[in-house]
Amino acid sequence: MNVFIGGAWPYANGSLHVGHVASLLPGDLLARYYRQKGDQVLYVSGSDCNGTPISVRARQEGVPAETITNRYHTEFVSCFKQLGFSFDHYTHTDEAHHHETVQSIFQQLYKNNTIELKEVEQAFCNRCDQFLPDRFVEGQCPSCGMSARGDQCDHCATILEPLELLQKKCKLCGDEPTRKQTEHFYFKLSAFQAELERYLEVARNEGRWRENAIHLTERYLQEGLLDRAVSRDLSIGVPVPIKGYEDKKIYVWIEAVSGYYSASKQWAAATGQDDASFWTKETRSYYVHGKDNIPFHSIIWPAILLGLKQPALPTHIVSNEYVTIEKRKLSTSQNWAVWLPDMLKSYDPDSIRYFLTINAPENRDSDFSWREFVYSHNSELLGAYGNFVNRTLKFIEKSYQHEVPTGTIDPTFKAEVHDLYDRVGHLFKQTQFKRAVEEIFAVVRKANKYFDDQQPWLQVKHDDRACRDTLATCTYLIANLAQLLAPILPFSSEKICEWLSLKTFNWQPIELAATSIPTVAPLFKRIDVGTIETETKKLNQQPF
Repeated sequence: MNVFIGGAWPYANGSLHVGHVASLLPGDLLARYYRQKGDQVLYVSGSDCNGTPISVRARQEGVPAETITNRYHTEFVSCFKQLGFSFDHYTHTDEAHHHETVQSIFQQLYKNNTIELKEVEQAFCNRCDQFLPDRFVEGQCPSCGMSARGDQCDHCATILEPLELLQKKCKLCGDEPTRKQTEHFYFKLSAFQAELERYLEVARNEGRWRENAIHLTERYLQEGLLDRAVSRDLSIGVPVPIKGYEDKKIYVWIEAVSGYYSASKQWAAATGQDDASFWTKETRSYYVHGKDNIPFHSIIWPAILLGLKQPALPTHIVSNEYVTIEKRKLSTSQNWAVWLPDMLKSYDPDSIRYFLTINAPENRDSDFSWREFVYSHNSELLGAYGNFVNRTLKFIEKSYQHEVPTGTIDPTFKAEVHDLYDRVGHLFKQTQFKRAVEEIFAVVRKANKYFDDQQPWLQVKHDDRACRDTLATCTYLIANLAQLLAPILPFSSEKICEWLSLKTFNWQPIELAATSIPTVAPLFKRIDVGTIETETKKLNQQPF
């Protein structure tokens, strides 16, 4: 089976934080799982180097936008690598290849009569002497009355136009913008209303999407889709490929989602492979992102693909809710955030991956607490899983001179392991990663109890045959638990793979051959509980 996985493109205007990781990590879990199964996987993403957030940051620092995007793209690549993200291709939107692909998509949509030119009124700032991009206009949402930007209200999720805002002001100077006539290209989104309604119905009936994506998409469709501008008067971005309008840029909402297609094509060109098989009706595709990006993946991107007459509509929408920090809304401007570059300097990447999986905001907002992070690591990763691995292998080192004993595997555990692959695999396919981890760790706890009940430290003195069976069973469990956990804990699983001389991981129960193990070190180190206070105090201090 061909599996396409698209991870949302983070804006290259600031460092990554745990909220980003929580929303993007499912993509890597899926990619690793399907590769273990032997499926053909194409996992792509990149840094979004266009759009208003970059322009705002560049203005604040008084540097060219390219300086900002280069800095953070480089940082993103490093962070994702350290965290074990296994992208097949990670790129950025100011690549020439991306520009060419996006322009080709624009031209094809224009040729197919799904893009048209209109004369419209747009927000214009007299003091700044420029048309204002949507996010350069701030005010009150006309739907809920809360503060909002000119493209979308984060409080009620209403998609907006800048001129709809109440008490509008220019983000750059604070003046109230005026209205001014200009020309822009519009995507005929309304033309795809009926097709998207049928598409949503299939997704709902087959349980492919997260509930938040179902409900929000249903709401937009019930309100009725409106045609949307696909060009803007911007200084950076992809130029509109229509003669006479080259000074305008393709609007980021159509340009960014097209990055999945451009990254796929760029991967094909770089590897000499054909990506066509990943853009068919038969492909299983997962689009992984945060809640605020739902309409762009459940409505906009499918509509673009329909406009291109491209059959590979997203099959699975993996849309996470938000992450709060210590019970408070994450705020990068107030430094109420846990920054990934900082975290990676001090903590095991598997610990970060584990905590953000078991506490993922899959169905509702989740909270990142330093107390929970430390106690989760110490009691679950170290105390349960790491302890079982260490006590078993250290006992083999000491009592059997590093040779894993051959023996009869406990039939109850053997049956449970075989069943566990099916249960966990099903949960992975359905993107229920928290439940998958819970299923695996239920067996970890049983394994620890088995070790305690069997008392191999006594068996080795009085019943060597029983001791060998006990340790053979425990080693069998270690090998299979490591394989099952490999998508979530790739680094520690790789260590176990090497210790037990396993050639590679797949998604089939492992039958261990006779092997010797090296002198092993603990999988995880205990985190001092004093860390909780130290890390909590960093919140609200000088921004990263």
